[in-house]
Amino acid sequence: MTENKKRVFSAIKPTGNPTLGNYLGAMKYWGRMSDEYDCLFSVADLHAITVAIEPKELRENTKRLFALLIAMGVDPEKNVLFVQSHVPAHSELCWLLNNYTMFGEARRMTQFKEKSEKAPENVNVGLFDYPVLMAADILLYQAEIVPVGEDQMQHVELCRNIAERFNGRYSPTFVLPEGRIPKYGARIHSLLDPTAKMGKSDSSADGTVLVLDRPEDIARKFKRAVTDSGKGVFASPDKPGITNLLTIYASLLDISIEDAEREFKDSDYASFKTKVGEAVIETLRPIREKYELLRRDDGALLSLMKQGADKAAYLARRTLEKVYKKIGFVR
Repeated sequence: MTENKKRVFSAIKPTGNPTLGNYLGAMKYWGRMSDEYDCLFSVADLHAITVAIEPKELRENTKRLFALLIAMGVDPEKNVLFVQSHVPAHSELCWLLNNYTMFGEARRMTQFKEKSEKAPENVNVGLFDYPVLMAADILLYQAEIVPVGEDQMQHVELCRNIAERFNGRYSPTFVLPEGRIPKYGARIHSLLDPTAKMGKSDSSADGTVLVLDRPEDIARKFKRAVTDSGKGVFASPDKPGITNLLTIYASLLDISIEDAEREFKDSDYASFKTKVGEAVIETLRPIREKYELLRRDDGALLSLMKQGADKAAYLARRTLEKVYKKIGFVR
């Protein structure tokens, strides 16, 4: 960590398989961020257990996601990459911050309401406390910037409220983080329903392309992708299927939608879908190959996890000790 770079914290839950949408929406750019920022990236396994998940699945998802982040360009030498549960300070600070979080403001979190409605049989306290753990994740590392989707901005605001309340009661302790909705990521939709988000929980559907899909499966999914009535390959609100495919292609090649439209102006839909599928295959091929290499040696992967956890724990402990002392605990 350096003094002249702003610090970024971001985390992703090990639930399901990362999709092409996850990759083009955020993960593709994480590896590049270290040029401008000091970056901490976490596999948020503590957050993952707020919903029902089998132990075997959680272990595999965690290893898979950690290895995939490296394969996608998150260099563990340039970034602090770690598994959340490997740094006990996250759980410790969460408990402390619970006492500076008002019940009313926690109850207003819309994600808790939405998830409770989706799974009424599992409305647990952890799900309710999720935003406070997220605040602990951020505040432990004195992060200045937190890249999040629109659905998480409310949680970042709660984090700021908690930090301000603590700072006001004792003395300045926490940096107030700024939630940022990244402008670089593309919003990718299902290949079969271009009005719906491509989600990792829908991994069995042909509308979802997984980062680790085999080339033949990717090709098949794109051949079956929904297009639109009429002719012409161009982006339009009336052509959600074609627009989605153009967005995927442009995002893969880091070109504009207009450049993609020009490239395919004389193409029929079948040729267009095949070409987009081929671009996806070639982009994901080196990621899959590096991932498979990393997964051949579990010991080496665990060593990288420990390396990241040691770096994160050092930073986290410095903050946590300040908090304990200011509250009045005997150290």
